[in-house]
Amino acid sequence: MFTLPQKDFSAPTTCLGPACMQDLGSSHGDDLEGECSRKLDQKLPELPGVGDSAMFSPDTSYLSSRGRMIKWFWDSAEEGYRTYHMDEYDENKNPSLSQSDMQRVEPSLLQYADWRGHLFLREEVAKFLSFYCKSPAPLRPENVVVLNGGASLFSALATVLCEAGEAFLIPTPYYGAITQHVCLYGNVRLACVYLDSEVTGLDTRPFQLTVEKLEMALREAHSEGVKVKGLILINPQNPLGDIYSPEELQEYLVFAKRHKLHVIVDEVYMLSVFEESVGYCSVLSLESSVLPLFPRCALCRLPDPQRTHVMWATSKDFGMSGLRFGTLYTENQDVATAVASLCRYHGLSGLVQYQMAQLLRDRDWINQVYLPENHARLKAAHTYVSEELRALGIPFLSRGAGFFIWVDLRKYLPKATFEEEMLLWRRFLDNKVLLSFGKAFECKEPGWFRFVFSDQAHRLCLGMQRVRQVLAGKSQVAEDPPPSQSQEPSDQCR
Repeated sequence: MFTLPQKDFSAPTTCLGPACMQDLGSSHGDDLEGECSRKLDQKLPELPGVGDSAMFSPDTSYLSSRGRMIKWFWDSAEEGYRTYHMDEYDENKNPSLSQSDMQRVEPSLLQYADWRGHLFLREEVAKFLSFYCKSPAPLRPENVVVLNGGASLFSALATVLCEAGEAFLIPTPYYGAITQHVCLYGNVRLACVYLDSEVTGLDTRPFQLTVEKLEMALREAHSEGVKVKGLILINPQNPLGDIYSPEELQEYLVFAKRHKLHVIVDEVYMLSVFEESVGYCSVLSLESSVLPLFPRCALCRLPDPQRTHVMWATSKDFGMSGLRFGTLYTENQDVATAVASLCRYHGLSGLVQYQMAQLLRDRDWINQVYLPENHARLKAAHTYVSEELRALGIPFLSRGAGFFIWVDLRKYLPKATFEEEMLLWRRFLDNKVLLSFGKAFECKEPGWFRFVFSDQAHRLCLGMQRVRQVLAGKSQVAEDPPPSQSQEPSDQCR
């Protein structure tokens, strides 16, 4: 029922400091230090076989030097493939090998395709996001890139947007695996915007992100000599479950534009808002406040569309994390091209692309069957765990979105330290309850834990029974109850 950070993951004590990759081994330290000290105006490296570095499009100012080099490969070496796919010869009109269903295999699906993804899939993604993100104008397939999951999206964007040693701002607590995605792959830092649980007024909430806190974190990073290139936002937020209002999103985006920062918006839980009273606003639904007299168009609805990049994947909303499908929507063609070039390492097979297109175009099933049932199950599970926590007198935060509840177990820590938090986490683990501890999300207050509730009723019942035992100071593990076919917790679980 509960999740745990990956085995080898160790959250940094602070988000700033030595580049994360230097901790992997002393044999790499010297090279990385040299890499981190490179200036933005430094010439790109001379590589065997790639010609003069002046060819690397120095005018593409949105990209890092690595991103410009990656884009150069696409613009030159891939041009022949792109031309071929635009006017492909096929005397037999692509005969199929099987019936027209999810398992259909056509010869073109078994060949190299446009690294951005097959056009038929990018068209479906654009239609899908236009509908569910409530875009004021149809989104365009040429702005879509598909990769094998959200992790690859974060890694690729970090690589093409930042020089080694530069940083993204990120509000905490945040989904800790992002540290691995951007730091271990691209040697890019995370500059934390530390939020706390204190409520300071009627219009404030625990762990609330404000522009003032963003400005403070940016100044702090600059004072430590760290160049910040962007801001990462997760909406709905993981682990808080917060949903940013349109006004808040606009404020964050205006802040980023003021400082010429890229904004990566991860909307991986956008279809998992299960409380009807909670309104969700995608960044792609925002209209421009800068050009209100112009007709609605994709280029005028965001404060800085060339630096705004939106991610979505099927891993959460469709429970298909093993399929490895993620998509990027960006109106910056330099960024799209550079990320697409990395799809050589992070692309999807043609068969998966075909299956994903079939799924995304089945709007009737998604709207009338899947989403209503999924939301009902999430709400029932959330209600059960929430009631159990209230019965135990445990404070928690939950906003009606995502798969998790942010739970305050500070009163169970003998001392307010992360060491005590880890000891409590270990007691849960020893009693077969898997939680995520706050330090893994870079929470600055020891004692917060993430409870994931998106599971079957009988498993939730057993999990909460074990939670009660641990908090009561007992060590024994409850006997597993018989499997239940019911989707909602039974009365005996309550």
